Amino acid sequence: MPARTGQQYIDRLSKNPAEVWIGGKQAGDVTTHPSFQNGVKSLAALYDQQHNPHTKDAMTFPSPASGDPVGQSFIIPKVINDLEKRREMMTNWAWESCGMMARTPDFLNCAISGWAGSADYFADNRPQFKDNVLRYHEYIRENDLTMTHTLVNLQRRRNTSILDRLEDQIALTVIKETDAGIVVNGSRILATLGPISDEIVVYPTRTHLLGKEAQKQAFAFAIPCATSGVKFMCRESLDQGRSNFDHPLGSRFEEMDAVVFFDNVLVPWERVFLLGDVDMANKFASATQSTSHTGHQVVNRTVVKTEFILGLTSLMTDTLGSTEVPHVQEMIGEIIVNLEMMKASVRAAEADAKLNEWGMMCPSFAPLSAARAIYANKMYPRMTEIVQLLGSSSLMVLPGESDFNAPIAPELERYLATETAGARDRVRLFHLAWDVACSAFGGRQVLYERFFGGDPVRNTMLIYQGYDKTNAIDRVQCFLEREG
Repeated sequence: MPARTGQQYIDRLSKNPAEVWIGGKQAGDVTTHPSFQNGVKSLAALYDQQHNPHTKDAMTFPSPASGDPVGQSFIIPKVINDLEKRREMMTNWAWESCGMMARTPDFLNCAISGWAGSADYFADNRPQFKDNVLRYHEYIRENDLTMTHTLVNLQRRRNTSILDRLEDQIALTVIKETDAGIVVNGSRILATLGPISDEIVVYPTRTHLLGKEAQKQAFAFAIPCATSGVKFMCRESLDQGRSNFDHPLGSRFEEMDAVVFFDNVLVPWERVFLLGDVDMANKFASATQSTSHTGHQVVNRTVVKTEFILGLTSLMTDTLGSTEVPHVQEMIGEIIVNLEMMKASVRAAEADAKLNEWGMMCPSFAPLSAARAIYANKMYPRMTEIVQLLGSSSLMVLPGESDFNAPIAPELERYLATETAGARDRVRLFHLAWDVACSAFGGRQVLYERFFGGDPVRNTMLIYQGYDKTNAIDRVQCFLEREG
């Protein structure tokens, strides 16, 4: 099957239900369940872009296997232009949700494509694992599958170092090897998009390193979400069943986060990519440079999200007539600075891209990791605060859509209109601002941006530890030794 349509995505998901738990009950068919169905529709809209006459050329490329069009995010980049084309495709998908759905399929498509472009790395663990990676990449590309991933083990107590403190009873652990494959048991967090995905990918993360004794927790594999023994335990849904007017983001873009329990799950050998080598697991991300490719998707999405907030705050202040107030201009100017910094980071990563040892073109990791760190820790939380400050009391004056169809509607029209907007348009706009900065959906967005890439302290430690500071030190030393 070449690039899928939205309906094909929905049909496959409906026919292969995973075990999904929410609110004390099994969800059943997530394509019709009220907590998931609108998120499913939003993902389906992404796949439909691959067939839209106005966008399909940017969304696909000819399959090297069949010649049929397949998703652009499955490409193994060979030249910088491949990265630029992929960015255009990722931008189209990001704007579908205004950057609010972070784990759209292109994220993991880029990751697995990065693995395939560095497949020789896996052969150093076991020769057959290289073939497994290449076959899996072809399989997901030719079937256009939606993937989730889960990277972090639950811990009873945190370690003060960058190493995780793992216990076999809690962490996802290989409990035996059989002729058919490996059997794993335990738990992982946090599978964003998990309940509405086709496959789940489990692999090491650079922000949660393994200790020397953790051979049983050193692995990478992928299996269908509907595999026996795999259970998704969801948080409360942020889709409250309200209208697009009342909750314009939450009613559309619930991508759901879930803990995943693995109850003696068999992973067939052909789905295993790495096993038992702690050192290879810890070096996995940097060696394959897969985090450069996922970082390309992440920071490009933040560009879209920041531009969306720039547009939102500009409309808010236009509506309230506050555009000439100095502190208003200062705050929106801050958002503009953020936007241009994120755009520059993406372009720097592309301009400084280099071929890795296996001939795959990889974006420069340094500007992407710096952008991710400052966006998570500073920029996004601050921008939601700016939305709150600019909105002030208008974020509380929010009658619902039903109120505009009630007998009180004439009063709403009379008292809530501004010089530039009618009452309904004003309220609709500020419902959107509320969903960005004040609602449960907005709160989850801040939490997600802070932590989706791992512990921000660990991330900054890793930036420090991995950054080549030699040239900077040498220049200072030369200056100190300068005479005259």
